[in-house]
Amino acid sequence: MRDYLHDLSRPSSPGHAAFPRTRLRRNRRWPWIREMVQETRFVAANLIWPIFVIEGTNRREPIHSMPGVERLSIDLAAQAAEEAANLGIGAIAIFPVTPQEKKTEDGRHACDSKNLICETTRAIAAKTGNRIGIVCDVALDPYTSHGQDGLLRDGYVVNDETIAVLCEQAVNQAKAGATLIAPSDMMDGRIGAIRDALDESGFQHIGIMSYAAKYASSFYGPFRDAVGSAKNLASGDKKTYQMNPANSEEAIREVELDIAEGADIVMVKPGMPYLDIVRRLHDSFPVPVAVYQVSGEYAMLKFASQANALNEQSVVMESMLAFRRAGASAILTYYAKHVGQWLAE
Repeated sequence: MRDYLHDLSRPSSPGHAAFPRTRLRRNRRWPWIREMVQETRFVAANLIWPIFVIEGTNRREPIHSMPGVERLSIDLAAQAAEEAANLGIGAIAIFPVTPQEKKTEDGRHACDSKNLICETTRAIAAKTGNRIGIVCDVALDPYTSHGQDGLLRDGYVVNDETIAVLCEQAVNQAKAGATLIAPSDMMDGRIGAIRDALDESGFQHIGIMSYAAKYASSFYGPFRDAVGSAKNLASGDKKTYQMNPANSEEAIREVELDIAEGADIVMVKPGMPYLDIVRRLHDSFPVPVAVYQVSGEYAMLKFASQANALNEQSVVMESMLAFRRAGASAILTYYAKHVGQWLAE
């Protein structure tokens, strides 16, 4: 046995020792050393918390396909933002639940300075100051009667005409106090156009987080229930402008273009099924990468946990580490408040 171990200890190649001289388990022996050599760190500042906002005062509405997530009136949304700021969460992302009577074919309510997203932005800013980021979604689907992210012509979402409205929408949100504009529409060329519109309106300091690699995914269902666009979209889909889940090289092209047009942060959506894309973007471009743990991912973890198939806290925290390990700087998750609380414990 001694001769066998002696042979194994000889370097298999120059500069590389083999077992038993090298034992990776030594760095796992005690908690203190596991903590010391941990490669990936995760803090509350990495989190962005998406919230759904409704009209009224002191109102909460449960979302049945997303247990534990609620639609909140503006006053409660501002209160939630303050709680998030106290936990050290990086930002709040606002998604409005626009009443059906305010939805139109052209989605013009997106540019109303008194719409839900703008009023909520002002309320959060007044409540929290600059203690937490305010991310505003730029897309028309919360405001269109057909549920698409852009303007329709003969059943097709038209690109350039949509961009003109998105620019107006982005400036409208910046005037309300948005600190990060997040175009989620996937129109070609919209990042450069929005950047120009913001700059020309005096908002050179407002960043853009582009939904750069947004896939036409089946994981978005509960979100569409939450914002009330599922019925509007009906049997339609968004495959003419969102990415094919089969494509990886296309994500590189999308991100490269968005960076050239002025994106400050690029996003991958969904999250867990697309960790390979997160890693590729992190390795390919010197810009921060965000990832969205979408509603379907949340629902899977929540329902599995409710069935006692999984330990909720353990699997959620593991998923957060997976996003960070893949290279994400920012993580949008409906678990953000819970994760912030777990980190604080």
